[in-house]
Amino acid sequence: MKKLLVATGGGDCPGLNAVIRGICKRAKKSKQWEVYGSKEAFNGVNEDPPRIIKLSGKKTAGIHVRGGTILKTTNKADPLHFPVKGADGSITFEDRTQELADKIKSLGFDAVINIGGDGSQKISKALFDKGLPIVGVPKTIDNDLAATDVTFGFQTAVQIASDSFDKLVTTAESHHRVMIMEVMGRDAGWIALHTAISGGAEICLIPEIPYDLAKIVKRIESRYDKHRGFVNIVIAEGAKPKEGSIVSREGDEGSRHVRLGGVAYQLSEQLKEAGIRAEIRETVLGHVQRGGTPTAYDRVLASLFGVKAFDMVMAGEFGKMAAFVNNDFVSVPLENATKEYNVVDKDSFLVDGARGLGIEFGD
Repeated sequence: MKKLLVATGGGDCPGLNAVIRGICKRAKKSKQWEVYGSKEAFNGVNEDPPRIIKLSGKKTAGIHVRGGTILKTTNKADPLHFPVKGADGSITFEDRTQELADKIKSLGFDAVINIGGDGSQKISKALFDKGLPIVGVPKTIDNDLAATDVTFGFQTAVQIASDSFDKLVTTAESHHRVMIMEVMGRDAGWIALHTAISGGAEICLIPEIPYDLAKIVKRIESRYDKHRGFVNIVIAEGAKPKEGSIVSREGDEGSRHVRLGGVAYQLSEQLKEAGIRAEIRETVLGHVQRGGTPTAYDRVLASLFGVKAFDMVMAGEFGKMAAFVNNDFVSVPLENATKEYNVVDKDSFLVDGARGLGIEFGD
């Protein structure tokens, strides 16, 4: 029997377990492969002894309805930029991909399926270049991975955000308030834009369209008559004013990424300073968007991604990523998947349609 290793890396995402189950179901039908999982991305491989589990039918039964990942995950210990602490406490980053590829081979694995977003697929590409037979599966709630029309987890995140937004609309109307809801979206505003359209927001602020505060103020004031009215705003965590920068803070030790979050509070203060007299309240959804049961759409998409990824392993299509393009599952080179972000095109019909619905972007 051949041995396949599966890893889930980066942020958790609704649908990860459905991919794992899809891989295992398809592998069982082949009768040629045993499937194993590395705990916490590739950390499980690096530990001594390795934390690697056999993914039996019993372990994966029914997991497609569960959020998170049974293999756990991490966005630290990136083998491309592995954190090493010096004697003086400073941290430097080293490329450990060759060492990781050699370790996986030494453990007897014939192939790897790496499920993750942009960072994870850059790792996949580096490991493939080091001679490791590997296939990628795209995962991100932000929908910002190129070479695939959509990623699993995105629709669930939008549904969670839309459900939350619906609740804020009624309380905004009851109290004549301005409600600001902050959603995830570091570089791409897909969640914010879809939520704004589905929820009927008055204002949507996304990273791709820096906003003019004066235009936001004007739109808010147009919604009030003698202090009666209400406004609901959706803002992506990476949104920024034309004159200003994103709200960020230093990331956790061992991580190269800054942490975003808090832009809703920044906008609230900007509006108050600009003279908005209505009461303003802020809601930051944060990691709520990543959790819980995946929607039916994401369960289907993720399950079929799992089947496609295993079929690619069987066909020897290594150095590629499974993708959903034009309503079909295909394979694309890993370099195509990571060469650029999939961001919202401000000239697209999606944005034009939102403008047609009366949504203000502040540009």
